[in-house]
Amino acid sequence: MVSLGLFGLLYWRKRMRSVSALPVSDRVRAAAGIATTTVGALDFGAILRTHELLPDLRGSGDSFRALRAYFAVVQMLGRLIPSMAKWSEVEMTSCSRYVAVLVDMHLERNLASAVQMPVK
Repeated sequence: MVSLGLFGLLYWRKRMRSVSALPVSDRVRAAAGIATTTVGALDFGAILRTHELLPDLRGSGDSFRALRAYFAVVQMLGRLIPSMAKWSEVEMTSCSRYVAVLVDMHLERNLASAVQMPVK
């Protein structure tokens, strides 16, 4: 069970890394109030708040619970163990970029669904 859990975590991290490498649109950065051209570790909360404002036209209802928990653990490790601070910063940045890309995709789906909805 432990090996299976570790495999799942490693697979999820690899998927997160590949998604977080995708570009983040200007509209997501603007909506989250990110003034810089890149998404950083400290932008995680702002991006999640932006996600909460988006209507869920497809009913997926993802709340990023696992990602929030992972981010909190990594942040705590970075604060408690100074030698892990750099790793923690990289992981938190990856989490922020991952959620930004997913919010961007969510917005695209909403826009596509809104275009396809019949007008009453």
